[in-house]
Amino acid sequence: MRLDKWLWAARFYKTRSLATEAVDGGKVKLNGVAVKPAREVKAGDRLALRVGDEHREVIVQGLNEQRRPASEAQLLYRETEESIRQRTQAAELRRLAPTPISEHKGRPTKRDRRQIIRFRQE
Repeated sequence: MRLDKWLWAARFYKTRSLATEAVDGGKVKLNGVAVKPAREVKAGDRLALRVGDEHREVIVQGLNEQRRPASEAQLLYRETEESIRQRTQAAELRRLAPTPISEHKGRPTKRDRRQIIRFRQE
């Protein structure tokens, strides 16, 4: 089964084209190697993928050509313990991080614009 189809069926990406873009963009590695979307996936393969800000490492346990409900899609893979631990740590750090306060007060003044231009040129 194609890697992009499996990622779509396992519900890591909403569309197959998003899955294809992720694989082409190097966000998905199969057994530690960057691959193409048409690469065949089989049970026992190890996938490292990045979806948004989340990094996951999963082991393929099953194949399914069709996109099924989330409860069935979760049976297609098993997330590694290390991956689960890292995701919970990242979630905790995000929870404890202070909320950013926006200093944006509308349209930049002439002085602000000049500072922005100088900053971009450096």
